[in-house]
Amino acid sequence: MEDKNNGCGGCADAACEAEKRKNTEAMEKQKLSSRLSKIKRKIVVMSGKGGVGKSTVAVNLAVSLALKGKRVGLLDVDIHGPSIPTMLGIKGRQMTGSEDGINPVEVEGLKVMSIGLLASNDEEAIIWRGPVKGAVIKQFIQDVAWGDLDYLIVDAPPGTGDEPLSLCQIIGTLDGAVIVTTPQKVASVDVKKSITFCRRLNVPILGVVENMSGFVCPHCGQRTDIFPAGGGAQLAREMGVKFLGAIPLDAQVADSGDSGLAFIHHYAESSTAKAMAEVIKPILDL
Repeated sequence: MEDKNNGCGGCADAACEAEKRKNTEAMEKQKLSSRLSKIKRKIVVMSGKGGVGKSTVAVNLAVSLALKGKRVGLLDVDIHGPSIPTMLGIKGRQMTGSEDGINPVEVEGLKVMSIGLLASNDEEAIIWRGPVKGAVIKQFIQDVAWGDLDYLIVDAPPGTGDEPLSLCQIIGTLDGAVIVTTPQKVASVDVKKSITFCRRLNVPILGVVENMSGFVCPHCGQRTDIFPAGGGAQLAREMGVKFLGAIPLDAQVADSGDSGLAFIHHYAESSTAKAMAEVIKPILDL
């Protein structure tokens, strides 16, 4: 008959693997809780559709908050297509560590972390299943020395799969989600799923941003709607959420992203930058 006193369930021996695992999990939970307690507001930027400019909105939202004197972190959890390092001109920047953990890269007044900062080869595909991606996202929050932040802006990958779900489960309580769409129906249909996702996980929806909302000619100022107009506002009405505003299609936005310059900072006087600033205003009131 098995001696219950020697079973893993009651073993207090420090060498017991089950006890070690239990202690490690408790320490990790405490460390994660300590990191999160120093971050006042946690906001995720989402979209059900790829290619709508979600990372552009995330970068310019984060930089705008930093320009207002806020302490801001920007976390890129798009494991398979990280754009943040390129858009902020920090690709290839060397990572460092300290007693407090992994030091995020600092640029434009932000503290930034992305898998793109750790990849040695841009052409190498990251072929990971859900549990591994979840573990990496947890490490980016738990083991990165974020310090005291007013805002942590999280750039999530498109869709409602592993990464957004892991993020919500790890953080526990998010202060809000910004949903990005483009005007056309094919985008808004998928973006509705992100709103449903947030509601099911009790994530407050701050509102919808319509990106690529018409093209304003830089020479004559005439506006041309490349896509059918008003899709973002209509989506917001249908889903009963706030419409934060529209950002026009602007060639300088693409150029700034490719050259590693935050658009809202380096093109602050442009009409597009002013439109971005209007979109961001309600978030400052949190």
